[in-house]
Amino acid sequence: MKIVVIGTGTVGSAVQKMFVEQGHEVVTVGRTSGDFQADMTDIASLKALFSRIGRFDVLANAAGDVFPGPFEQMTDEQWENSIKSKGMGQINLVRAALPHISDRGSFTLISGVLTDEFLHGGTVSTTVNYMVEGFVKAAAVELPRGIRINCVSPTVLTESTAYYDFFPGFTPVDAREVALAYYRAAATPMNGRILKLYKTDC
Repeated sequence: MKIVVIGTGTVGSAVQKMFVEQGHEVVTVGRTSGDFQADMTDIASLKALFSRIGRFDVLANAAGDVFPGPFEQMTDEQWENSIKSKGMGQINLVRAALPHISDRGSFTLISGVLTDEFLHGGTVSTTVNYMVEGFVKAAAVELPRGIRINCVSPTVLTESTAYYDFFPGFTPVDAREVALAYYRAAATPMNGRILKLYKTDC
């Protein structure tokens, strides 16, 4: 299969490696790196991207920024940019890519642990995660041509030690385990699923 991986950071690199190991052709996309470049916050940029890439089978997105902060101090710009990037950015990925993805193709988006765990300064992350997961569940009912959509929701990564202080007491997850979830979403018939890589009962 031809796989498009959006995002060249820790998760995106692990996802790329996973699909290559499974024998698939992988095309990488980043803001300033990868085989192609595009801006998730600009749907015209995304439409141009998929016109250049052409037909493909799987899109795995590991990109999308949020700009957190204490609720009372959050600016309009922080809210707007978070929604525009991780929220509408991912929705617009699907919208722009839909004419180019193969029949029975697969989209996988990304949310995160703050959908279920609430932290000081995390309100914007929780809000945008709910936006993404709601979109995935609803779009799974409407996508044409047997196309599927799922979402991977990881906790803090083992490799991302700089973020440990923001997630006190959380058990980190390896990027490779996150990549396995992307592979499972693409390689099995699941649809409309949120694959959570964390525990909420401890």
